[in-house]
Amino acid sequence: MGLWNKLTAEFIDIVEWTEDRADVMVHRFERHQNEIKMGAKLTVREGQLAVMVNEGQLGKGQVADVFGPGMYTLNTENLPILATLKGWKYGFNSPFKAEVYFFNTRIFTDLKWGTPGPATMRDPEFGVVRVTAFGLYAIRIQDPKTMLVDLVGTKAEFTVADIEENLRGKVGSRIKEVMPEAGVPVIDLEGKISLLGERLKEKIAADFAKFGLELTEVQVQDIGLPEEVEKAIDQQGAMRAIGNMHQFAQYQAAQAMRDAAQNPGTVGGVMGLGVGMGLNQTMGGLFQQPATPAPAAAGITPPPLPGAVSFFVASNGQQTGPFELAVLQAQAQAGQLLRDTLVWKPGMSAWAPAGEQAELTACFAQVPPPLPQA
Repeated sequence: MGLWNKLTAEFIDIVEWTEDRADVMVHRFERHQNEIKMGAKLTVREGQLAVMVNEGQLGKGQVADVFGPGMYTLNTENLPILATLKGWKYGFNSPFKAEVYFFNTRIFTDLKWGTPGPATMRDPEFGVVRVTAFGLYAIRIQDPKTMLVDLVGTKAEFTVADIEENLRGKVGSRIKEVMPEAGVPVIDLEGKISLLGERLKEKIAADFAKFGLELTEVQVQDIGLPEEVEKAIDQQGAMRAIGNMHQFAQYQAAQAMRDAAQNPGTVGGVMGLGVGMGLNQTMGGLFQQPATPAPAAAGITPPPLPGAVSFFVASNGQQTGPFELAVLQAQAQAGQLLRDTLVWKPGMSAWAPAGEQAELTACFAQVPPPLPQA
């Protein structure tokens, strides 16, 4: 043996892993010909585990000793399983071949999952609905021996990317079972995302454990509903916000009257008043009156409310109305209702000019009469 080889043979090896990449889960310690000297120092840092393997033999019976955080001198006392495998009855005094794998035991967070396709659910309100979901999950290494044998194998480095697609598929597929089993209506699913996450974790934790991994958390971040269901939910919310539709129609008419009052003398303001009053009457009648069969004969209308005066108006040869006095007054000011316009109300024997009706006199009070003939 040369002098340099003799001197270097006296040095104590340091076996450690200082890699700080966040995505590396397992790292194999590189060693020339996998020879580790007697008395070598093994350093395992916080957040790490180290596993000694007998000469690269990855059968479960060949995975030897596991070391937690600390500093160890490798000898027969610290390597009881490896000493048994190699048959060291009286210790060893020469380098031995073995592999050391370091495991990162921190929690790997913010791993994404999503349903590979919509989940079909039966909803009591919307019937059969197709729902999607996505979120995050977190894992950490729980059983290094199982993970080494079943996942890592002889890879020099094992990262999150090597297993992420498989795990994402497990989470995304199982959530399609969990959502229908939860028995929650689709409209309430987003309010139950914590419950869904807990049930999903319970359902698939065993699948992760088979790989030597612990599923520490599952988050359901969003539930995707079909567009038509979202529109129906929005419409229901709008109806609840409006409440009494008759009062809402009256409010709309009042707003139109206010706008008209702010612009006196203008045709647009007066027409806005007429439109608002017409909306009030139409919407109010629509939501206030009970649904009844249509009259069999054309032209038959129900009697007016007590105390209310309304007229039908002839316009372009067509019957329109009935209109209440406020609407007729707005039409008169807008020039739509003239003194010679034919009108009719229940009790009249025939159509007659509006200017001859005593109830409509006030409608023409501020409307100038026709110019005299030249």
